[in-house]
Amino acid sequence: MRAHKNYTRVVIPDSKYNSQMVTKLINAVMSDGKKSVATKQVYDALSLLKEQTKVDEMTYINEALENVKPAMEVRSRRVGGASYQVPVPVRNERKQTLAIRWIIDAARARSNSSYHSFAAKLVAEVIEAHEQTGNAMKKKLDTHRMADANKAFSHFRW
Repeated sequence: MRAHKNYTRVVIPDSKYNSQMVTKLINAVMSDGKKSVATKQVYDALSLLKEQTKVDEMTYINEALENVKPAMEVRSRRVGGASYQVPVPVRNERKQTLAIRWIIDAARARSNSSYHSFAAKLVAEVIEAHEQTGNAMKKKLDTHRMADANKAFSHFRW
């Protein structure tokens, strides 16, 4: 049996929006340790989002994240030499992490032809997530479908 340490990671809110969620978004966008580049991209995306939707960008992005957050996921569990995909409920902190990751991955996967910057791609993906369409929502539905298909193994939960 593994010992789990119960601790909460302190996330310092960003300076412009005073939001921990924006800080997590910036950290997820960041690559090669270039936080200033990631910060500029996220802030550009948020201002572009406000421009395009004409509503408060923070409530809009929070609603989009709520739509993408998964309720269930599958975890591999080894029982008697066989591996089973066991459906488990997702913890709240992991829900937000997965939603942010899926939106960013979907934005990065978008084609470059019709978008000028990563900020534009991110805005397009957030708008689609808010409307419950797009690749991030598809990822959530696939995760739920996998959990539903494997609910016969739910008695293997640990």
